[in-house]
Amino acid sequence: MKILIIQTAFIGDVVLATPLIEKLKEKYPDSIIDFLLRKGNESIFVEHPHINKVLIFNKKKNKYRNLISLIKAIRSESYDYVINVQRFFTTGLITSLSGAKVKIGFDKNPLSFMFTHKIGHKISESKDIHEVDRNLSLIKNIAGNGFQNPKLYPSKNDEKVVPTTYDYICIAPASVWFTKQFPLTKWCELINKIPQRYNIHLIGSPDDIDLCEQIQKSTNVNRVKVSAGKLTILESVALIKHAKMTFTNDSAPLHFASAVNAPITAIYCSTIPEFGFGPLSEHALVIETEEKLSCRPCGLHGKRACPLQHFKCSNINVEKILTKSGII
Repeated sequence: MKILIIQTAFIGDVVLATPLIEKLKEKYPDSIIDFLLRKGNESIFVEHPHINKVLIFNKKKNKYRNLISLIKAIRSESYDYVINVQRFFTTGLITSLSGAKVKIGFDKNPLSFMFTHKIGHKISESKDIHEVDRNLSLIKNIAGNGFQNPKLYPSKNDEKVVPTTYDYICIAPASVWFTKQFPLTKWCELINKIPQRYNIHLIGSPDDIDLCEQIQKSTNVNRVKVSAGKLTILESVALIKHAKMTFTNDSAPLHFASAVNAPITAIYCSTIPEFGFGPLSEHALVIETEEKLSCRPCGLHGKRACPLQHFKCSNINVEKILTKSGII
């Protein structure tokens, strides 16, 4: 059986699609599984034991020329199953023209009428339904029921970045969306209150370097290291895996922790975990404002600025964060 999974959104979304890989490989050990993702995310599957081939879609340069070439390449593979985790037109087009015997996707995709099977998709505020549940519903009929956590496979080389001479904490302070991001001043306050026995690694992508350097310069702690932009995705995952705790926004590092069952404290500002994107580690803590705000949540993905210009959803007591997480 030859299978292609499609998820060309952000890196956190790719992590939340990895349970499909695990379930399919468990059910069909001899299957060949390929994965299509966006350019920039491909390193997440380096040396992955269950992935045969990674296909890359470059959306930023010559998008439509690349799309045509990609569809031709997919058709040449003669897949038995194409499973589309996304709900947007482009991936719907790829799925529809894939030539696969069976095409599975969500009914919210505008081209779902061309799929062999379309599965209902609903985001609600029920605590019982995680995005992983929604993704696994795509393969329920071929792989059966049962939950599966996300899973990533950092290698021994990735593990070499892990400090062995001191205890440390990871902080991932950035987010694509402003209203998801705990403010810089709050991160600095949190760092200043972390006990001296812990070193602190600020992690993130190259785009997060400036923010991390600002935080480093604004604290009175000399144990802060900027690791953002200096590590591969899987090196960051390895660092999170062995940290005493990782503090993050509602963002990708939260899902990295879930994928290696690492301790995680997730700070939610404008979004809420009930949307289904909460942490799944055994030692997971969700922190939210205790203020009752009629404006929260203000959206599923956060916004570029607070619509009401007060950003009260970030009013969270830092000492309570550290106490509840067991750091102090």
